[in-house]
Amino acid sequence: MTQGDGSADQAMAAWRRAASARARAASADKAALRQEELAAATGREVHLRAAEAMRSTAGCHRSSAQLQESFARRLTGWAQGRGPRPRFMSGVAEACGTSSAALTLVDGRQRQLAVAASDAPARAAQDLEFMLSEGPTKDATLRRDLVSVSHEAIETRWPCYGPALIAMGIREVAAVPLGSADRCLGALAVFDPRPGLVGTRTFTEIVGALTRTVLLDPDADPELYGGIDHRDVVQQAAGMLSVHAGCHIEDALALIKARAFSGAESLEALARKIVSGDLKITPGDWP
Repeated sequence: MTQGDGSADQAMAAWRRAASARARAASADKAALRQEELAAATGREVHLRAAEAMRSTAGCHRSSAQLQESFARRLTGWAQGRGPRPRFMSGVAEACGTSSAALTLVDGRQRQLAVAASDAPARAAQDLEFMLSEGPTKDATLRRDLVSVSHEAIETRWPCYGPALIAMGIREVAAVPLGSADRCLGALAVFDPRPGLVGTRTFTEIVGALTRTVLLDPDADPELYGGIDHRDVVQQAAGMLSVHAGCHIEDALALIKARAFSGAESLEALARKIVSGDLKITPGDWP
């Protein structure tokens, strides 16, 4: 690892977060054991419920530690010349038995603010949701519940997004909301997960770990070691286009999404061209 690329600092931070998560897991296990002892001594079910909650918390912390350790090891391997620079979400995808997973952060109106993806297909799927305003992440954040759809039901549920996702070769998608008790801050979407994973305790612990890693822990890293891509440039392009074309910013954003969906360029690439002035357009130029 070199001093200038920040990888050494990131690896150290990941190991530190992993150690902290394991310490919290041990503490939660100890608290659970105490509750189990009280249940045995008193026969009161409330202690068993408390123990179960503590065991669940411990599992989430252990899963968080595993994700951090996986990223630190991958980063060390990359610094030694093994493979491409790792993304934190690649470890999340691997834990789910797939190569494609994405975390999306949303605002209070469930609009995408930022996305972190494990690979190109996961990122393309999230761009599709952003452009088409339909898909599993949107449904999961709106309903505050797990969404799991496969095969033909994908096209039935999402008439625009579904066929495009199927065309990418994806046959199953699951999305689950992330956030606190009073607010949904985003969702994890997993594409073609390991059979039987969704709905299991393992999946619940991965989701809980990711929530803590990104949102809730005092040492949380909402940027995922630089792996989060913000939609700022798209919003900036929409603002510039709205002024140039004399339309509302929502209409300008819709025009940008339509052009990106119908063309070969990514949404961000198109937005950067508008912001830089390399692409001059009027509403009549758009599909």
